[in-house]
Formats: sequence, structure tokens, C-alpha cells
Amino acid sequence: MLPKVIVICGPTASGKTALSIELAKRINGEIISCDSMQIYKEMDIGTAKVTPEEMEGIKHYLVDFVSPDERYSVASFKNDAKKAIKEIIEKGKTPIIVGGTGLYVDSLIYEIDYPQIELDEKYRNELEQQAEKQGLEELYKKAKDIDPQAVEKISENDQKRIIRILEIYHSTGKTKTQLEAESRKEPEFDYKVFAINWDREKLYNRINKRVDIMIEQGLIEEVKNIKQKYSKFPTAMQGLGYKEVVDYLEGKYTKEEMIEKIKMETRRYAKRQLTWFRKNKQTIWLNGEEDKEKNVNIIIENSK
Repeated sequence: MLPKVIVICGPTASGKTALSIELAKRINGEIISCDSMQIYKEMDIGTAKVTPEEMEGIKHYLVDFVSPDERYSVASFKNDAKKAIKEIIEKGKTPIIVGGTGLYVDSLIYEIDYPQIELDEKYRNELEQQAEKQGLEELYKKAKDIDPQAVEKISENDQKRIIRILEIYHSTGKTKTQLEAESRKEPEFDYKVFAINWDREKLYNRINKRVDIMIEQGLIEEVKNIKQKYSKFPTAMQGLGYKEVVDYLEGKYTKEEMIEKIKMETRRYAKRQLTWFRKNKQTIWLNGEEDKEKNVNIIIENSK
């Protein structure tokens, strides 16, 4: 019998945090964050990072531990997450993976090994300069020609992942999709995967409200402080909500335009997340509008 690991995924603002904490209290669980932005220190507001009060004494792993000027790969996540899973199981507790980063979720449940590709700094700089001078459109098209399946899963504004697709092909002569398919193995754990679904309009209202709250809580100040403190942000400032504030601070948008842009991009991101999670056939879908208690019972019932 493989040890059980519960996975709760779903789009941004769908209520994953609250549900997972309720579940952890019921089943003696601990939580491993599966969010590619909540890993960063000092980036609290724009990532909707779980607060110590919200944790209600439940231990959380892989939150708030990477400096904004460092790179952190999917391979690093998979490694760190598996260490945390083993640590939780050794304590006699149940690991609960929680987050909306589909790539991170898949690396675990499908046991995908992402190749540690030697970074060609010169090639990356060329691509970054091209993106800066001509915009991302050309690089996006190029990536789409090389690996349409990988491109389907990302946004046309996701510079980091567009460049990654091109780099992988440049370094290995194989597409990212090919390498992932070749590297899949049998999982080490019995993953029980759940995802939260919402009526689209209601989810979009939750997203819009969340963005307004982030602005009230001081997202602009948070970005200013990080920009002052660090000289480079290989990935952090590409994050949703952060790059729009950076553009606003550089005078590219008015404050109102920036807020609308964050809302729009977040809604688009949520749509892509739902598409991604629907591809995972073993996923059991939960209704976000249901009582939390009811969803906790469904998870417990289906994880036996």
C-alpha cells in the first residue's frame, strides 16, 4: 500500500486555503504549498500568502522561503515537496498538497522529472533582449511552432515559461512536452486529487474583490519595497499582480488601468488553471459554493 497524499487544487480565489486548513484540523494533516509565487519572501499581499492567523496552528511547508532575487525551478519544488511529504508521513500525519500551480501539481502526481538543463546565459540574454525590444509576441509564436502542447498551457504574457520552452529546445533538440513524456514514472505515493470549481461569474467576482483588497492592504508599497531592496528579479516580478504594479510605477498605466489589468489577467489565469486541472482525469471536483464542512467530508470519504 502506497502512503496517501491528498491534493487540493483549483483556480485562484477558489477557497483552497480555508478548505485545506479545515481538512488538516480534522485528519491530523500538515500542508505543503504548491504555489509558484507563495515561495517568495516579502511577497505576501500579491500572492495572497496564508497568514499565521489563518494557519490556525497547522504547519505549512514551502511558503516564504525563497529570496525574490533567486530562481526556483519545478525540479527544486518536486524535490522539496517530496522531502516534506516524507517528513509529514514519518510524524504519522497526512500530507495535504495545496495550490494552483498546475506544473507543480503534475510534477508530483505524474512523477515527472524536469531535466536540469545547463543554462546558456548568452542565449537567455538574447531572448530577454528580444522580448524587451520587440515585445513577447514573436517569441510566443516561435515557442508555439516548436511545442504547441506546452504553449497551450501558458499565457502569451508569461515571459519566463515562453523562454523556458525555447531554452529546452535550444539545449536538447527535444521539446519540453517530449522530455516530460519520456520522464514519467510510477508515483511513490497514492495521490488523491481534488479541485474546487465555481460558477464562472461568481469566481470572477471573488477575484475582482480579492484584487481590491490587495490594493487596500498595500500591494503598491510591497512592490516598491522589493524593487528598492533587490537589484534583479529573475522570476518574482513576472508574477501576476507584480508586473502590472511595476508597469504602473514606471508610468505605463494609471492606477485605475493597473487595477483593471490585474483583475483581467487574474481572471484569464483562473480560466487557464481550470482548463489545466480538467485534464487530470483522476480529479474529483468539489463545488466551491458548498459548505466547507460538506467538502471536507467528501474529501475524507474519497481518500479512504
